[in-house]
Amino acid sequence: MRVLLQAHVDTEKANEVIRSGKMPQVMQEIMESFKPEASYFGPDNGVRTMFLVFDMQDSSQLPPLTEQLFQNFGAKVDYTPVMNFEDLQKGLSQIR
Repeated sequence: MRVLLQAHVDTEKANEVIRSGKMPQVMQEIMESFKPEASYFGPDNGVRTMFLVFDMQDSSQLPPLTEQLFQNFGAKVDYTPVMNFEDLQKGLSQIR
């Protein structure tokens, strides 16, 4: 299932990771874990935020994927099922 992850990152925890010089490595590990089809980064509600669209094969992926965001960034995380236009057309074709 295609999922949109929004991770709102704690400023102080992110600043610690940046100051330590580990931010590029941590972000690379996160991207390798999620394997997103799209990723965007910017402020949302006044805090650093990651927006990742990825394919979740099984709900058992939630703990290992989310835990790295909690531990590294003290993130507040939301998952939302989403569709692209092809998915929407397929779903609409099933409505009578």
